[in-house]
Amino acid sequence: MAAPVTAQTPNTGSGTAEVVLAARNVAKNFGAVQALKGVNFDVHRGKVTTLFGENGAGKSTLMKILSGVQLPSSGEMLLDGKPVSFTSTVDAREHGISIIHQELSLAPNMNVRDNIFMGREIMGRAGVDFAEEERQARALMKELEEDIDPLTRVEDLRLGQQQIVEIARALSVKSRILIMDEPTSALSASEVEVLFKVIGDLKARGVSIVYISHHLEEALTITDHAVVLRDGEMTAYAPRAEIDLEWIVRNMVGENFDLGSPPTGHEFGAPALTLENLSVPANTGIGNAVNGLNLSVKAGEIVCIYGLMGAGRTEMMECVAGRTRASDGRILLHGEDVSELTIAERIEAGLVLVPEDRQRDGLVQTMSVGRNLSLASIGNFTRAFLTNLRAEASIIERSIREVTVKTDGPDAPIGSLSGGNQQKVVIGKMLATSPSVVLLDEPSRGIDIGAKAEVFRILADHARDGMAVIYSTSEVGECLAIAHRIIVMRRGQIAAEFTHDTTKEAIMAASGESLVA
Repeated sequence: MAAPVTAQTPNTGSGTAEVVLAARNVAKNFGAVQALKGVNFDVHRGKVTTLFGENGAGKSTLMKILSGVQLPSSGEMLLDGKPVSFTSTVDAREHGISIIHQELSLAPNMNVRDNIFMGREIMGRAGVDFAEEERQARALMKELEEDIDPLTRVEDLRLGQQQIVEIARALSVKSRILIMDEPTSALSASEVEVLFKVIGDLKARGVSIVYISHHLEEALTITDHAVVLRDGEMTAYAPRAEIDLEWIVRNMVGENFDLGSPPTGHEFGAPALTLENLSVPANTGIGNAVNGLNLSVKAGEIVCIYGLMGAGRTEMMECVAGRTRASDGRILLHGEDVSELTIAERIEAGLVLVPEDRQRDGLVQTMSVGRNLSLASIGNFTRAFLTNLRAEASIIERSIREVTVKTDGPDAPIGSLSGGNQQKVVIGKMLATSPSVVLLDEPSRGIDIGAKAEVFRILADHARDGMAVIYSTSEVGECLAIAHRIIVMRRGQIAAEFTHDTTKEAIMAASGESLVA
């Protein structure tokens, strides 16, 4: 399909809306690394402009410049045709620009109400008007069709609900331009549907949306214009009528791209992980999230766990890894019951988990890339409180090479990496312990299609070497990538089991979801 490839998002065609915010020849350097290379980018009034690109392409950097988080190294921005420079997010917000960041920026020890109005409290005669803040917070939750009490602490909410709070905070500002960086990465299908209705209402009111998502098919349903960034440069632009999924993927990563296929050429071994009648209590304390689940995964086998939000996938994985205790049943690792072992003991025995929330549970933000990579295997190079720095450096170097982390070096701050490379650090950290069974809860959340393929390649390579791999996903397309077997969970139980040659329709039907054209 033909589509224009230009140096900027051109304001052409009779149906093109007014440009309200424009970046002109914007560049951004981080030391020797050039994150943006003279990018031109337009935001149209009352339209959704979707920005596609691999992790590290410069998408988040551009959005941080537009929203006042960072200053450009060169170039300029125009708001309503006039030059403007934002010195902070507060400055950008006063000009009507807000951003929903890919990684949550909430205060977990504060309640929902206080997070929404943090830094711009509603004042009354006697100080902060908490009653009015609560009223507005409840109205926002109603608009987002989410049953969240504004007085609930954020740390008590599941990840998807925390994402809703982040969205509510941005909506409360009533901005002219709203930047959404991966807003649906932790949302269920029904929550995504509600968010898209909200986006439609915002467009009708003349609000401009800049939308970043690695859920390509999902983004196509709401976009008006598509822009592709690659290595800090704009490589393609087209209006919605001229693009499809193949156009996006081709301009992002090139021709003939796929997520991989189930690894072949090796025999499965004996059962590596066996769950017998496993039941796991729900986080609410009422009933079970997992009920009497039986599952066996062999050495060298890759099993995908699919299910909608609330199916029990995360609860099952966290219980197997030792983060929560089972209410009934047994967990067998190579035939040995590990149900009573601690997390550290299970890691030492060869059972590891890559958690869903990499920022909260997978990384230490104050540590370097290297120290994050070596953290889980610290026992391999530490004796009597003394660290063998040479052994640690060897582990770090091998991990960076094995999981292909793109970094300035092991001493680089973990926050300097893109989301996809941060995810590879979490995976590399667990693989450095030489596990025989690895669990991955939503390993592709918030990473681009190229990074997904790299992650799946790493897992396939380890399966060929005899590792048992179990990964969960809420994206049905990922089930058909590298899994030898697909397990569908529904309401805490196994609803169906498929081989890799099944269809998306069959998987979604088993989960209770319908495929929408």
